Amino acid sequence: MTMIPERSFAAPMVDSANAPFWQAARDGVLLIKQCNTCNQAHWYPRPFCPHCGSDATEWVQASGAGTIYSYTITRKAGPVPYVLAYVTLDEGVTMLTHIVDAEMESLRIGQRVSVTFRPAEGGGAVPVFRPDNAA
Repeated sequence: MTMIPERSFAAPMVDSANAPFWQAARDGVLLIKQCNTCNQAHWYPRPFCPHCGSDATEWVQASGAGTIYSYTITRKAGPVPYVLAYVTLDEGVTMLTHIVDAEMESLRIGQRVSVTFRPAEGGGAVPVFRPDNAA
């Protein structure tokens, strides 16, 4: 089986709307947005709730635990293969992310994963996920 090779991650594009997310990622914390009106979590972060339209949203710490909803192994789009995946967090939101620290062929839809962080070029950190059985 083939382990997913280490790869570099581009520096995030930080602006006033997403700065708290990227600061938390540097600190090893995964944040998501939650609406204070309808109490629904949402991803991707935005100032208005996509469920009810309220502007009463706030950053909340996510558990970092979830399941693989879908994934693809990308072998020819760069210098090393990598795995892109949609991960549904236990809070109910689904994120597009990378899977790391795993054998590519062992990944499965529905597999439990947890957040970890990788350094980004130019500083900062990017949240990625690895299978719960990964060391």
